[in-house]
Amino acid sequence: MTERTKIDLSSKELELVCNTNWILTRHVIIKKVYELFGQVLPHLEKSLAAGKAQLPREVFIKQPKISRGENYQQLPYVILDYPGYFSREDTVAIRTFFWWGNFFSVALQLSGNVKEDMCLRIRSHFNYLQQNDFWICVNNDPWEHHFDKSNYLYIGDITSENFEDILYREPFIKIAKKIPLQQWQDVPGFITNSFDEIVQMLKTG
Repeated sequence: MTERTKIDLSSKELELVCNTNWILTRHVIIKKVYELFGQVLPHLEKSLAAGKAQLPREVFIKQPKISRGENYQQLPYVILDYPGYFSREDTVAIRTFFWWGNFFSVALQLSGNVKEDMCLRIRSHFNYLQQNDFWICVNNDPWEHHFDKSNYLYIGDITSENFEDILYREPFIKIAKKIPLQQWQDVPGFITNSFDEIVQMLKTG
């Protein structure tokens, strides 16, 4: 006599496990995210080179890196790190992040000596960051990407004093902005514009 499994599926789960279309469609969408990141990369490389950002030389020789994962809060994601310089002492990264079911984001992350060197410059751009809809990380973990209030505060909702306190509170700075997936057609422009805004803030002179 064949035993029945004691682990039952709901009707919705059974429908999905018998349907290959949704998982194949997911593969297609992830591939298109890779293609989208590849599409905007030439602009990002040109912008960083032209911006003459006051960053360590090593930052400019690192190659762009696109990677993917399956389980950021149990959902797939794709990351473009450019620039993406990570050493024991310093981090300099502009991370473009696709998170399934949620958003695209572009985030500047700095730590170490570079963070210390850039704090005054970033603090002086408080109004600029407010006007351009940036958020600032208030978490003590730089590797979280969600925009819940435990992780990011909208800079437009805080004072310059709050902003300065957050800048110096942790050994890293992380400033980001996002766009919902429903605005897919606007994503390339969002990524390039956000990147340009970050480079402009870090620009020398």
